[in-house]
Amino acid sequence: MKEKILVSACLLGVSVRYDGKSKANEELIEKLKDYDFIPICPEVWGGLPTPRVPSEIINDKVINKDGIDVTDNYMRGAIETLNLARKFNIKKAILKSKSPSCGKNKIYDGSFTGSLIDGNGITAKLLMDNDIEVLTEDEFLGGL
Repeated sequence: MKEKILVSACLLGVSVRYDGKSKANEELIEKLKDYDFIPICPEVWGGLPTPRVPSEIINDKVINKDGIDVTDNYMRGAIETLNLARKFNIKKAILKSKSPSCGKNKIYDGSFTGSLIDGNGITAKLLMDNDIEVLTEDEFLGGL
């Protein structure tokens, strides 16, 4: 039986990112043929539209570039993702790096200038806090 994993839908070529685009990773898609995977997008699941105003984490809140607090949307999406993982007994997720939802170890600093700081996105943190292994696309592909 193939291992079940969650995968950020944008990495699979689904246009769900804030800019209405995807970040398809062909090497990742090829490697995923050895797995049973479920595409996820916590931001969409949290009720945010595509496209949407970009957001970054500032002082434990998710604030969009217009200054609107969208933390509740991000939390809702993270909880839905965790519920899905539990329902299917999934213990691993491959999430898009740097994202305020899915980023692991490094996220944008809240200045909307492309600068990174140490930290985790809302969904990545919730999954890790619940013993689900989170990998960035680079980690999964062995790039780190």
